Amino acid sequence: MIAQAVESYLRVRRACGFELKYQGSLLQSFATFSHERGKHRVCSDVAIEWAGLAESVDQRARRLGEVIRFARYIRAEDPSHELPPPVFGSEKRPRPIPYIFSREDIQRLVQAASESGYRTLRRKTYSTLFALLACTGVRVSEAIRLRFEDITADGLMIRCSKFRKSRLVPLHETVQAGIERYLEHRHPYAPFDDHVFVSLRRKPLRINDVDTAFRTAVDRIGLQRGQGLPRPTPHSLRHTFAVRALETCPDGRDHITKHMLALSTYLGHGKVCHTYWYLEAVPELMKNIAQCCESFFTGGRP
Repeated sequence: MIAQAVESYLRVRRACGFELKYQGSLLQSFATFSHERGKHRVCSDVAIEWAGLAESVDQRARRLGEVIRFARYIRAEDPSHELPPPVFGSEKRPRPIPYIFSREDIQRLVQAASESGYRTLRRKTYSTLFALLACTGVRVSEAIRLRFEDITADGLMIRCSKFRKSRLVPLHETVQAGIERYLEHRHPYAPFDDHVFVSLRRKPLRINDVDTAFRTAVDRIGLQRGQGLPRPTPHSLRHTFAVRALETCPDGRDHITKHMLALSTYLGHGKVCHTYWYLEAVPELMKNIAQCCESFFTGGRP
């Protein structure tokens, strides 16, 4: 009975646009676990026992949170299902402090990528990819899915990305020129694949490929890393783009509101609050917020 209810729940939420791949697997696992315990309805003790099988407290909280959401749905039709209490705490963890590159570090990173590995297309692929991530702020997953037809005179067409959204990302003329130079070398290498970025296997890049190349470049330039410090990742280039864009925002409440909305749309964020989070990313932005608050409380204009 729980397995059938899980399928019904997943169908409804997927019809609303949620993929729920990982969450679906978890709930199916919970349904099987409950069946083995002889339970045909959601039982709090069984749910807590199942969630407790995860290794960390955060994982337990997420597993139990999925059951809680499912229980709320199914209780609308059958109140005999129990609603488990969130005994493992909140699922939401504070977002980690992002690593923000300096302009010089980005230049060094791209240069290192152009000198790493075999003297093949690989060097041009990763130096172009990292430069594109830094200049546009697109997600790594979006960049490696780009196809020739997505490069237009108006910019990059990002199709059905996160949250199933599509958007157009304008390109500076220097970025457009850089992509065109890369494609001149790339076309003969894998002429039968229309992905922009390809690996030495002549296939589309994978996330693991990008991570490996990024770590190699980071090690080569000796970026400062250590315990308690944020860790640079390919996604850090997107964080850096967002922060630098906010630093150029003109003063004034109306300007800031419009700038935030435009940046949120440009980045493809599902909620504008995800864009406001970047205000906490660097001391310079936090200092501006503190000064505005001080001015407001002392009688000045915010």
